[in-house]
Amino acid sequence: MTPAAEVRVDGCRLAYAVDGPEGAPAVLLLNSLGTTMEMWDPQRDAFARAWRVIRCDTRGHGRSDAPPGPYTLDQLGRDALAVLDAAGADRAHVCGISMGGMMAMWLGLHAPGRVGRLVLANTGARVGTAEGWADRMARVRASGMETVADAVLGRFFTEAFRERHPDTTARFRATLAACPPEGYAACCEALRDADLREDVNRIDAATLVVTGTDDAATPPASAEFLRERIPGARLVTLDAAHLSNVERAEAFNAAVLDFLAN
Repeated sequence: MTPAAEVRVDGCRLAYAVDGPEGAPAVLLLNSLGTTMEMWDPQRDAFARAWRVIRCDTRGHGRSDAPPGPYTLDQLGRDALAVLDAAGADRAHVCGISMGGMMAMWLGLHAPGRVGRLVLANTGARVGTAEGWADRMARVRASGMETVADAVLGRFFTEAFRERHPDTTARFRATLAACPPEGYAACCEALRDADLREDVNRIDAATLVVTGTDDAATPPASAEFLRERIPGARLVTLDAAHLSNVERAEAFNAAVLDFLAN
């Protein structure tokens, strides 16, 4: 595993890692809620053959600090820009899943000069409901991550994948359970308040939207909304649940690498 480096943003320490050839074009990978940069292990080596791959732990997660919330999507987007700066990348393609996809959209809207192409995977211009996020935040803050871990894991992967790959499933569950409750809840607050439905039509970066047939967290309809609203966006549908980059890693890699190269 590549050793993590650090950058500080407003006193918050963010952990990041860089792989791939020096001088190669950069690709920034942004994580789903409740995961760390290791969620991109199925992509790291494949992408790093031709790209400078930048990964990070979102604030509130993993080796990054978890300051008290609430967080905002603006804040998470500025964190991503700080990681690009620290990694020496003036410009990067950006690939994000779920919360990371919303961060990628924010970058496309607020820092278009820093963005090459966008990959918006298993995400939406609006994710979940205010009531749903409020319930999840309350449970996590009151009783810890174990109260939501099994339900979240059930959305991450299809039942068939969980049965076939118990080690991968257990690893993601352990990461969820280890997530600082305040950091997780504060990111839920960012998602509760984030609504880009009226803005995504202003994204002018070439965009690939990826969805999963069995994604209950961000259903295919959310992906279709993005495809319709973002000018020229392409759509790829994979036979997967929420973490399509893990469940269908080979197909995900092929689709993303082809999009970035052409």
